[in-house]
Amino acid sequence: QVQLVESGGGSVQAGGSLRLSCIASGYVGNIACMGWFRKERDGVAIANQENDMTFYRDSVRGRFTISRDQAKNTLYLEMDSLKPDDTGVYYCAADTTPCTGTWALARTFAYWGQGTQVTVSS
Repeated sequence: QVQLVESGGGSVQAGGSLRLSCIASGYVGNIACMGWFRKERDGVAIANQENDMTFYRDSVRGRFTISRDQAKNTLYLEMDSLKPDDTGVYYCAADTTPCTGTWALARTFAYWGQGTQVTVSS
């Protein structure tokens, strides 16, 4: 089993920034792909663990950056130039199957965190 715990959500005005964090614990050695989702099969950004390739939904490309600190088992989402449409709950997810393209943004993932709220006001 893998446990995921998110943090870093909050309320900002449009144009502001937030940084989300997700700490993974448990059998993390089997994780091949991690990402940030609005809900199941609705990915925002994902990162393949083996080669660090990243994929983004069109609406956030150029504004959001996904990254990880392997030593800390932590996944990040740097969110810049936030818009009111970015408002929602953001979930961290992980899976043992690699993610090799944007198609994986709509794939099912096995492990989920509890979510963190992001609110962007205009």
